[in-house]
Amino acid sequence: MSGAGGPFGAVVVQDGRVVGEGWNKVVRTNDPTAHAEIIAIRAACAALGSFQLPEATIYCSCEPCPMCLGAIYWARPSAVYFASTRHDAAAVGFDDALIHREVSLVPDARSLSFQQLDVTGAADVFELWASRPDRIDY
Repeated sequence: MSGAGGPFGAVVVQDGRVVGEGWNKVVRTNDPTAHAEIIAIRAACAALGSFQLPEATIYCSCEPCPMCLGAIYWARPSAVYFASTRHDAAAVGFDDALIHREVSLVPDARSLSFQQLDVTGAADVFELWASRPDRIDY
């Protein structure tokens, strides 16, 4: 898989046709979230008019990083196929092992400081959303 952004690409396929595609644009756009899978998911959701992709399959050039994995789970495709592994990527400097380790830790055990703020009513917005009769669950 290769494109304008280099060899790191992803496509979303539904009903035998490509409905979204993307290439890694992190460096070109100075956007750390501009991974191929994220861009492909955004394009597919826009094309299909949905924030979920339950009938779609995602194909990517490499095993998704933790960020992309999270986005993939939120998009809810039926399957994901990848070519190279995260270990192949790590061998050339794209090492996300730290993130894989950190995700499973409780916030105060992580190497990056995470602190919950004591804000009265902070969770009220969730109750407000839950009470809306026109909400769309996801």
